[in-house]
Amino acid sequence: MNRKEFLTLAAALPFTGSVMNLHGLKNLADDIAKTERMPLLFVGHGNPMNAIEDNKFSNSWKDFGKTLPKPTAILSVSAHWLTRGTRVTAMAKPRTIHDFGGFPEKLFAQQYPAPGAPELAKETQALVTKPHIILDDDWGFDHGTWSVLIQMFPKADIPVFQLSIDYNQSMQYHYNIAQQLQVLREKGVLIIGSGNIVHNLQAVTFNSNKPYDWALEFDANISKWIESGNHQAILDFQKLGTLAKSAHPTNDHFLPLMYVLGFQNKKDTPTFFNNDFDMSSVSMRSVIYQ
Repeated sequence: MNRKEFLTLAAALPFTGSVMNLHGLKNLADDIAKTERMPLLFVGHGNPMNAIEDNKFSNSWKDFGKTLPKPTAILSVSAHWLTRGTRVTAMAKPRTIHDFGGFPEKLFAQQYPAPGAPELAKETQALVTKPHIILDDDWGFDHGTWSVLIQMFPKADIPVFQLSIDYNQSMQYHYNIAQQLQVLREKGVLIIGSGNIVHNLQAVTFNSNKPYDWALEFDANISKWIESGNHQAILDFQKLGTLAKSAHPTNDHFLPLMYVLGFQNKKDTPTFFNNDFDMSSVSMRSVIYQ
């Protein structure tokens, strides 16, 4: 039962005049609001400059921040935290990591001082029976996380924690971890996978955004499978051969999508946004499930 359904039911109940009963209804309504299933996001984050620029991509992130229900916490799976073994940030005050080079000083000056979520990190560790999740006190927020959140939730007042990507594991491994964590969405945790559906930095162009034919084809295939709920085809994307290799010379930016798919509920409906390319070989296509 969600908050709207509860309030409809409460309105139909006979009024007893009891202050205690009214308080009980309010508390129950608040509890339901806190445990309502949160939407699920895959965000194409692209260029780190999106953190400070005012463009169509960053503006859509701002719009989502204004319309999404406020989460109790945010769990981010970013393309930029690759590890041996799977780790989850468990510190109270995560640092802002500037994991890039050659950008303006203004970008390096950005900080995202959101609190961490140590208790939720421990719960994440407990929920995953296989593999063993390692509590991490060193990482923080890499730009795959904060470059999006600084636009989406600029007040930095929502606890945030990150789940790492064990780069040596199969697509199925990542998908299975997310499936074990689906209950987090029922606890008001917003899940964000941050990567790109097409990401080939070797092929970027700086004087045109016209996408390559292979980039369009790969993006269209993945989009079709997202819409139809064909998770297995996406997990097996490497069967696309040279098309897959062109879209992802390395898989780091594709792997966050495996987590988003694993978190998907059967009731979720995908809606695309930012359906454009940047620098010809980076798909900014993003999707919200709700």
